[in-house]
Amino acid sequence: MRVAYSLHLVCRDRLSLNGALMQRLRNDFQEMIREQFEFRELLIQMTARDLLLRYKQTAMGLGWALLSPTLNTIIFSVIFMRVAPVDTRVPYPLFAYCGLLAWNFTASALRFAVTSLTANTNMVTKVYFPREIFPFSAVAVSLVDFAVAATVLAAMMMYYHVAPTATVLLLPAVVAVHATLTLALALMLSMANLFYRDVKYIFELVLNVWMFASAIVYPVDAIGGVAGMVIRANPMTAVVEAYRHVLLYGTPPDPLSFGSAAILSVVLLPTTWVVFHRSEFRFAENI
Repeated sequence: MRVAYSLHLVCRDRLSLNGALMQRLRNDFQEMIREQFEFRELLIQMTARDLLLRYKQTAMGLGWALLSPTLNTIIFSVIFMRVAPVDTRVPYPLFAYCGLLAWNFTASALRFAVTSLTANTNMVTKVYFPREIFPFSAVAVSLVDFAVAATVLAAMMMYYHVAPTATVLLLPAVVAVHATLTLALALMLSMANLFYRDVKYIFELVLNVWMFASAIVYPVDAIGGVAGMVIRANPMTAVVEAYRHVLLYGTPPDPLSFGSAAILSVVLLPTTWVVFHRSEFRFAENI
């Protein structure tokens, strides 16, 4: 009798605790969404400001968004067409530019996001608004660059006579998963760099390794063994391959790899956003 009653109390307490945790989580999400709606104009203004500052007094303006993927495509085309040829389903420059276009969006967004809080100390410490606007703005600016650089991909597809098929209708889903993953990482890195300033230095090293572990400039099928398994498990590989499938190959993305990347993104974004939201009260004292 006493054992049964004790078990009943334990179960009741656990249910009560779980209910309280779920209620707090619901409250957090409601507050986060409400704040983003209330401060949506601030996000737009900060994105426009960052775009203007990035290209202010430059002769090329948004043309700089085209330079990095184009130049890297030329370099890797020389390497993988002349020095160490690889087989790709489409002309290699098109293959490489598509991968570099997707990669540059994530890399650029994270580079700006990692220091987005520490570079705006006055606003973080003196003005109230949801601080996630800083990394969100970094991602939004890079998304604009991504759209501009995508015009070159369209021109290259026309040049190489690679016409999009009905699978291009899946492109919004690929972009959504890509942006969701990038947003989650941007929140995590900006918060981590605020608490530990070594993060921005480690990040640059990791970013270089991550690029070559993501099948950006070589076909993933060319790598076997353990290295191939690691590269295929990389969510960025799944995202890059998804772009190639829907735009260049005319086939749907691999359901296993892209589905896993989508699930990871959907789980990671709300998780990092909640942690970010609950840590905001400590930001000012750590700057």
